[in-house]
Amino acid sequence: MAGSVNKVILIGNLGQDPEVRQFNNGGQVCNLRIATSENWKDKNSGERREKTEWHSVAIFSEPLVRVAQNYLKKGSKVYIEGQLETRKWQDKDGNDRYSTEVVLRPYRSELTMLDSRGGDQMGGGYGQQISGGGADRGGSGGGQNFDLDDDIPF
Repeated sequence: MAGSVNKVILIGNLGQDPEVRQFNNGGQVCNLRIATSENWKDKNSGERREKTEWHSVAIFSEPLVRVAQNYLKKGSKVYIEGQLETRKWQDKDGNDRYSTEVVLRPYRSELTMLDSRGGDQMGGGYGQQISGGGADRGGSGGGQNFDLDDDIPF
């Protein structure tokens, strides 16, 4: 058995449009805020209750950055697989701060768009799966694989 596993799977909706930033070395990072919600009926009052959690996501995989930048927007429903990472940084006063986020890195991550193909965000059955090593069409029927350098046909 493996010593440990660090894997995060989320299905949720984007709370804002993706934010893409460029590094000095030419690389990119795409930051997302994803909301996941759970609903239940309160046993005492009988009222419906809801709890929403917000998750910070950082995408470092170039193909996934391109997809997020070009096809995702506020409200988009997505499935992501990545891993938790905590990074240390300093605020403007020089104090050490820590941020824990879900990170999608090349070859160790996945992003699937769960909205319908036409942009209807009512939860259609279309899914487009993209991983750090390529992409294939989700949903019914067979899949088609693409190389990292191929354009991803949507």
